[in-house]
Amino acid sequence: MISSGQVLQTAQSIADIQEDDGGVPWPEGHVDAWNHVECLMAMSVAGLTGNVERGYAWLERHQRDDGSWPMKLVKGEPTELGGESNHAAYVAVGVWHDLLITGELDTARERWPMVKRALDYVVGLQTPRGEIVWERDARGRAAGYALLTGCSSIHQALRSGVLLADRLDDPQPHWELAADRLANALQNLPDAFADKSRFSMDWYYPVLGGAVRGDQGLELLDKEWDTFVVEGLGIRCVSDQPWVTGAETCELVLALDALGDRRRAERLFADMQHLRHEDGSYWTGWQFANRKHFPHERSGYTAAAVVLAADALLGLTAGAALFRDIPSPVRQAGLTPPRPRG
Repeated sequence: MISSGQVLQTAQSIADIQEDDGGVPWPEGHVDAWNHVECLMAMSVAGLTGNVERGYAWLERHQRDDGSWPMKLVKGEPTELGGESNHAAYVAVGVWHDLLITGELDTARERWPMVKRALDYVVGLQTPRGEIVWERDARGRAAGYALLTGCSSIHQALRSGVLLADRLDDPQPHWELAADRLANALQNLPDAFADKSRFSMDWYYPVLGGAVRGDQGLELLDKEWDTFVVEGLGIRCVSDQPWVTGAETCELVLALDALGDRRRAERLFADMQHLRHEDGSYWTGWQFANRKHFPHERSGYTAAAVVLAADALLGLTAGAALFRDIPSPVRQAGLTPPRPRG
């Protein structure tokens, strides 16, 4: 386990790459709304209030009238114009998380119109059977298919949006209905989603996003554990490559923690610490056949996932249970609640 001081150092490594306009870029230089929000969440854990405020101001400036963000921006200029549903949705998770940590209702109210536009954009991409297609292209045309990982994250975002709406006395029951329909698709309609099963995210994200919990969640993770987990290193990004990645490993840590499986969560978090750099940042991944970092970069989104996982395990902030406490139809349906392990 890392110390609280090391967590703060890692969050500072994200602040160090934040651009003057508030955007938090990928190593190759572009910003997308999802990873940007995740990095703001990590800096919120560390109390880097000024950086977080600049990051939300960036989101407000670049949100389009329809509620979406361009898929990629470089130095504030859009380079890919499609609007991903998953990117738009995640701002609700970020604003809810920041409110949990700071308790600043006035700040949440200021950001609320941005969240409402974003989630209404997302709900507008839901199909009759419940899945939410992955994007609307530059011409405004909805995509023809949905992604399991993206929809799992959207499920958490819709639940966060409902909680935020209730806290701000502006209920949005259509978001709750959309979340219930999406959860049903995630639980029961595998054919509703494009097959990306070689990616580990499609394995654990239904648990991470709150649509699958309890014994059903534990069974889901156990089913592909040996496919993706590399003992002592972390988890594979894709099933057919000798490559472990830090962000995916930490997201699985969060999923395990949400199920009450602290033993495996803590072990995996310890296993991935070989990716830590002396300055507190984290290498994106490790190719264990060639024994080289791949890609040869340290990414802000990896550092952010580490900070969020550390908060869940160490209880550093009032947002530590963010992924654990997602309201879920699994519990509403009367299925077995999470059981602790280890």
